[in-house]
Amino acid sequence: MPRSGAEARRRLQQAALELYRERGFDQTTTAEIAARAGVNERTFFRHFPDKREVLFDGQADLRAALMKEVADAPDGLQPLGVLLCAFRKAGRILEDNRPFSEPRLAVIAKTPALRERDLAKAAVLTEAVAEALRQRDVPDRLADLAAHTGWATFHHAAQAWIDDPSQKSLDAHLVQAFDDLHALSATVPPTS
Repeated sequence: MPRSGAEARRRLQQAALELYRERGFDQTTTAEIAARAGVNERTFFRHFPDKREVLFDGQADLRAALMKEVADAPDGLQPLGVLLCAFRKAGRILEDNRPFSEPRLAVIAKTPALRERDLAKAAVLTEAVAEALRQRDVPDRLADLAAHTGWATFHHAAQAWIDDPSQKSLDAHLVQAFDDLHALSATVPPTS
C-alpha cells in the first residue's frame, strides 16, 4: 500500500469519506481512516492536520484559482460579471471531482463541526475574492458586497448541481444562478 504521496492522500480522503458516510464524522477516528486507507496514523497526519481537513483539502488551490481568474477576467465587466467568469473557470475543480464532491457535501450538511468549518472556508474565500476585486479597482464596499453575493450565488449553483437528477453541468447552473440574480435585482416599476 502507498504510504506517502498523492496516492496515499487520495486513499485517505476516500477512506474518510466512506467512514463518515457509514458511521458518522464524530464516530470515526484518524486511526480508522488510516487503517481503511492501508497506511499508518502517522501517514495520515503527514497529509492532514485533523480529520476535518480531509474534506477541505484544496482550499488553497481554489483560493489561488479564484484570485487568478478574477484578475484575468476581461476588462469592462461589472463585478458580478467578473465573478461569474471566475466561478465558471474555478468550478471545473468541483466538476472534475464530482464523485467526491457530492457525498462530501452530504456529510458536511449532517455534521455541525463540518458546517462550521465550511462557513470558515467560505469566509476566507469570500475575502480573497473581495481582495481580487479591489485589485481590479472595484471600491471596497462594492467589492465586499459583490464577493458575498457572488459566493452565495456560487454556493447556490453548486448545491443545485449536486441535487440535479438531470446531471446538467455546474457551468449551466452557475449561468442560471447569475441570471436569476440579475433578474432579482432588475428594476421593476412599482404597481399601484
